[in-house]
Amino acid sequence: MPRVAALAAVLVTLAALLPIVNPLGGAPIFLAYTADLPGPARRHLAWVVTRNALLLLMVAMLGGSYVLAFFGISIPIVRVAGGLVVLATGWKLLHAGDEPDAPPSVISDAWEREAAKRGFYPLTFPLTVGPGSISVAITLGAGAATGSPAGLMKMVAYLVGAGIVSASIYICYRSASSLSRALGETAQNVFLRLSAFILLCVGVAIFWSGLVGLVQTTHW
Repeated sequence: MPRVAALAAVLVTLAALLPIVNPLGGAPIFLAYTADLPGPARRHLAWVVTRNALLLLMVAMLGGSYVLAFFGISIPIVRVAGGLVVLATGWKLLHAGDEPDAPPSVISDAWEREAAKRGFYPLTFPLTVGPGSISVAITLGAGAATGSPAGLMKMVAYLVGAGIVSASIYICYRSASSLSRALGETAQNVFLRLSAFILLCVGVAIFWSGLVGLVQTTHW
């Protein structure tokens, strides 16, 4: 039945992407990168990240495999390079605040420009939609043969799943300030460090999986 197949495709997308994107775990990191912005700017930035994440996932599903084929890049290479980026970001965030710096001033003017500057890097890529979720989106899109009606329906279902994932990103990031107030400063700092460490571990896992994939596809 077409409806059952479409629902199954949506559920597969959610099961594949949600654990990797992890919007709830990314909320403290989003808050840390937007601590110097006023409330309206933070809410606007949550929408910008959501929009960018959806576009990135859609592009990866619809044309990611063609782009990689055009440049001669394999998914293991994407994972190795992306894993290094996630590693660097997680390491920087893990050690944020170790050295005494001047207290950050809250940006009250021209915050739209500042939000736009952070909207894609690092908040959308690699912190929200990283190499792991991009490779999953590419794999899902490559498995849908859009030349047939069934394949087109499957692709639409994948895109609907990506939209649901993006909606969860917006809800979690927009609620990051409320989460911060509920946790308190000490618990927030602990949660942030744990999230940064998990991000570091994710970077190692992505890098290692890409390295293993390269070794397995190399013919000596």
